[in-house]
Order: sequence, then C-alpha cells, then structure tokens
Amino acid sequence: MSSQRALVLGSLAFAILWLAGMIWWHAPMSTAGVVIVTIAGVIAGMLWYYGMRLWTNWFVRPLW
Repeated sequence: MSSQRALVLGSLAFAILWLAGMIWWHAPMSTAGVVIVTIAGVIAGMLWYYGMRLWTNWFVRPLW
C-alpha cells in the first residue's frame, strides 16, 4: 500500500470516527444538526489529510 493511499484511508477513518463521536456525544439531534455535524466531519477529515501531508513532507525523513 502506498503512503498516499494510507494517508487517505487514515483521514477517512478519522472523519468517520470523529463524526460518530460527535453524534454520540450530542445524542438527540435534529436533521439539521446531523447535517451540520456531517459537514464539520468532512472538513475535519480534509484538515487531517492536509495536516498530515504537510507533516510528512516537512518532518518525516526517509530511513534510507
């Protein structure tokens, strides 16, 4: 598995877990609340992806 695919899958897993946690934390929600939290989850996943991509480009050194 390439590092790019692992980064995409990791950010997708983060977004899904973040979304599930937010919906569980604020259990009785209206439809509008779920939509807003879902949009926030998508944004959180995208920020995680770009943040980790910058981190690996700037700070992670290859082993060889």
